[in-house]
Amino acid sequence: MSFSPVRLNHAVLFVADLERAEAFYTDALGMEVVTRVPWAAAAFLRLPRSGNHHDLGLFEVGPAGGPRRRGTVGLYHLAWQVDTIDELADARRVLLDAHAYTGESSHGATKSVYGADPDGNEFEIMWMLPREAWGDYERDAPVDPLDLAGEVARWHGVATAGTVTAGPAPVRVADPT
Repeated sequence: MSFSPVRLNHAVLFVADLERAEAFYTDALGMEVVTRVPWAAAAFLRLPRSGNHHDLGLFEVGPAGGPRRRGTVGLYHLAWQVDTIDELADARRVLLDAHAYTGESSHGATKSVYGADPDGNEFEIMWMLPREAWGDYERDAPVDPLDLAGEVARWHGVATAGTVTAGPAPVRVADPT
């Protein structure tokens, strides 16, 4: 017997310093703080174009918690989807500017850049090809080098995230490379 959720609604992270984590996610991902819960040392944040109540919860545990390391049991990363390849290029520049960029790759049907927050929590920012372009990637997810400039040239302006809630227009950053 099973059940079938529609999608992941939100993620919750334990962080060493709530204020520092809030600043990172509001500055780098443009999130807004929906509410703070002082008695729990927590905050709930929403993406600017999300129709969700909150997309991320942050709970302060102090510096003793420390980040998980690759190869240990637990969450590896969160993946945030953007609507266009242009937004992925912008995300790369923002992560580089924030000294949070950790890499990039092509997974065939998805194109990704990676980063880490101040606590070392890893995340992926990804854009998905239009479904009709998946081809052989329907059942494959390679890890190949990403030619972001080439992907921007090919897919510029193609939106694939489905319905997004009206919100502020994404801030465009110059030069995707």
